[in-house]
Amino acid sequence: MHPRALLPASYPQPLQALLLLLLALAGPGGPLTPARGAAREAMEIPAFTAYLLPDPEGARVSEPRGITGWSNPGLQIAWFGDFRSAGELDASVRLRLPENKEGRYRLTVAGHPLEASVTGAGTNPVTVVFGRTTLTVPGHHRILLESLSPPGSPQGEIEALLLSGAATNRVHFNLKERRNAASVHLMYPTPPGTNVSAFYCELTAVEDPVHTYYMACGWHRGYFGMQVNSRTERRIIFSVWDSGKEALDRRRVAATNRVSLVAKGEGVDAGDFGNEGTGGHSHLVYPWKTGERQRFLVTAKPVDSTHTVYSGFYFHPERKEWVLISSWRAPRDGGWLRGLYSFSENFGGSTGHLVRKVRSGNQWIRTDGGAWIELTAATFSHDPTGRADRLDRFMGLEGGEFFLSHGGFIPGHSLYGERFERPPTGRAPSDLKLPELPAP
Repeated sequence: MHPRALLPASYPQPLQALLLLLLALAGPGGPLTPARGAAREAMEIPAFTAYLLPDPEGARVSEPRGITGWSNPGLQIAWFGDFRSAGELDASVRLRLPENKEGRYRLTVAGHPLEASVTGAGTNPVTVVFGRTTLTVPGHHRILLESLSPPGSPQGEIEALLLSGAATNRVHFNLKERRNAASVHLMYPTPPGTNVSAFYCELTAVEDPVHTYYMACGWHRGYFGMQVNSRTERRIIFSVWDSGKEALDRRRVAATNRVSLVAKGEGVDAGDFGNEGTGGHSHLVYPWKTGERQRFLVTAKPVDSTHTVYSGFYFHPERKEWVLISSWRAPRDGGWLRGLYSFSENFGGSTGHLVRKVRSGNQWIRTDGGAWIELTAATFSHDPTGRADRLDRFMGLEGGEFFLSHGGFIPGHSLYGERFERPPTGRAPSDLKLPELPAP
């Protein structure tokens, strides 16, 4: 079809001529398709995907408002992108400032500082144009925004980072509000037909940012591991899920579907949990140490055809003995441990830019007949965030142990389903003097 046939005959001749020219420039690829090699139009990286340095909680970050409450000029705003192409890069930031207030800023791209000023327009956003720089090397780059305005005054409410130029060809940013690093897992195959009465695993934290949960012993009904809650508090956590399909509120779970507490150890808090399924939660506040091996054991004892008691034991590094975290009677089960795995989770998005790394080793299972079997193989998996949004997720071998790593915007990644095998230790747990439990 001739392009003129696409235009209504009622259009004036000058307008028809202009539209025909635009259609010709567009070509067969669609209206106004850029020519091959031309710079793409500016891409927008929302402020709610950025991170705050050095204080992750130094301002408010939300999807509807971007970054607000920025009053400390010492606070920096960082975006991380994987640039697959070198070349020129034009950078701007869209923000809001009070009417007629001048803001001065520095944007550092791959080590190149760019400075610019802008005058505020109240609730209407304004754009700080930093100009052009050149990325000479592809790869992961941090883009850092700083305020050069005096302390105590509003530094601006940030809406988005705007980038254009040849360097944005095939660039990858996480554009979703979830800033958490992808959760990563080790899945342990067990011999078919084995009744697993106990699962033993050792963990050594290599990196320990706040909002990290390193889980040693996971199975189809619960999880057991160690957590960094804040700069001053760490926990050992053991939880068991209820039966049923309630995802959020335990008050909706029938009594016949609830796990019930059998016993808990000295100093352990126990209660309910929700919002990730529901169940019974327990934790011991204890300052476990990064770089030191931590030991975990989960046991299963079927009570009858429909109930199993699951118990979590932790080897206390100072007391040099096994202590009970808690024990729970689980309904609608009546079986053994299955679906064994370990994982590492970043449960708070404000620290999603930091590296988490843990070594997991010397995994063993005990059969219902009392025999110990060493687990030397594991496969890698990750949560939906790891599919395309956050590719900085890894599994491998280090010092004869598996490791999991995620966060840090590190280049490369492990493949979903990739299998690793560690060398056997032959060192089955032999010091299992466990506290006695009451009858369930």
